Amino acid sequence: MNLIATLSRAQAQVSEQDVVTPFEEVLLVVMVFVIMFGLGAGLTPRDFRLALRRPWGLIIGWVTQFGIMPLLAYLLIVTFLFQLPKEYALPVAIGAMIMGSVPAGTTSNIFTYFSKGNLALSVIMTTNSTLWAILMTPLVLYFYLGLLSPEGSAAQQIPPRNIIVTLILLLIPVVLGMLLRRISANIGAVLELLGGFFGLFFILFLLSTWVPRNWELLSSTPWQTYLVAIGLGLFGIAIAYALTKAIKLHPMNARTIALETGIQNGPLAIAIVLLNFSGDPTIGLVLIIPALYSLFIVLVSTAVTFYFRRANLAEEQKIPNLL
Repeated sequence: MNLIATLSRAQAQVSEQDVVTPFEEVLLVVMVFVIMFGLGAGLTPRDFRLALRRPWGLIIGWVTQFGIMPLLAYLLIVTFLFQLPKEYALPVAIGAMIMGSVPAGTTSNIFTYFSKGNLALSVIMTTNSTLWAILMTPLVLYFYLGLLSPEGSAAQQIPPRNIIVTLILLLIPVVLGMLLRRISANIGAVLELLGGFFGLFFILFLLSTWVPRNWELLSSTPWQTYLVAIGLGLFGIAIAYALTKAIKLHPMNARTIALETGIQNGPLAIAIVLLNFSGDPTIGLVLIIPALYSLFIVLVSTAVTFYFRRANLAEEQKIPNLL
């Protein structure tokens, strides 16, 4: 009875106020474009040549990104969210599936650097998954949303065409960033740093504005929702790392693929929700997990980075060759 009352309060707040104001919608989308521009500005032809010479990291990363992460999101949803009333669980589950289906985020490059991973591989994996997302994100979303809602209501809320159009629009700044880097390496390097800065600013923005204004909604959010939001990143990193260690990848590449897998593009997931659910009364519930994930993944990745630096330094020194 208490749970039902709690969920009713959460839904009432969603319907009574704008969980995301029009100004925040515009600002969040603009920040995503800047972040994607910085991603493109960090790429050089040399990155692509290195990736093509040693493609195993990209191949394994593709499998973990679009195979493990959506499946993990689905299993977490079925195990935990579907314990809750359907009118609450289904919109939250849609947000969780979007979060599990988007490509890697640029924040993974920062944590790869501090984890002493393969930074070149990290950058090209982020770009590779972003490009593949045009095809894979709508496919996996349509498949898993169909499983979550057999009557098709969930899948109909996000037509694949809408996702494809959204991703193509967000790839435009990536291409522009690559072209600018080719014209001027110095300007490209500055814009790359700017993109990384905006990635961190995105998290600070959520902490300083969205969280306080929606504190009542977040405080009434069931623990199962928090577990899914945190577990998606934590378990994604752990599973990918265990897989890469099992097939004996170089420790630098193992750390890189693990971080690339678990650190999803939270700003992109939020942008997809905003662009596809604007005006929908359930948008607040759909946004909960992408927002919580974006907040907690920084803490999770920081803890993982400390572990990687301490646990793998000796092993890294013993293995001289990268893939």
